[in-house]
Amino acid sequence: MTTAFLPIPTTTVRAYRKGAPDAYGNPPERAICDSDTNPCRHCLDFIPKGAGMLILAHSPFGARQPYAETGPVFLCAEDCAAFDPARGTPPIFADSPMLIRAYGTDERIVYGSGAVVAAADMAAECATRLALAEVSFVHVRSSTNNCFQARVERSN
Repeated sequence: MTTAFLPIPTTTVRAYRKGAPDAYGNPPERAICDSDTNPCRHCLDFIPKGAGMLILAHSPFGARQPYAETGPVFLCAEDCAAFDPARGTPPIFADSPMLIRAYGTDERIVYGSGAVVAAADMAAECATRLALAEVSFVHVRSSTNNCFQARVERSN
């Protein structure tokens, strides 16, 4: 099985860039990136130091429910190309271990599916979880801050 790492959808990102409210009803904050380690959840690459960025609360779930986590994310303030899942594992996962967690069609955690995995093992570990009938998708999150990074689905 192959995996597809999916960014926050372009339509959602465009709305945030135009000031659409985040998951808490606030407009995205505008800031200047002051490091080379802030990952954009649209291009799934690092925002260049000195570039404009948005900081906002994002929930990658369809509905509010107890397992629908909301957290801070960064986005490039200017247009950037959405990450192409055909590229494989995104650049933002090249060096750091990440937390992965599987969810069912009800968007609730499939217990026992969470693990902190090395970047080199990420695609294989996500594929292992996606091979389970009860798993609909996997989230990749920061292993240190728990921030949402990307959604992973089955790919043909």
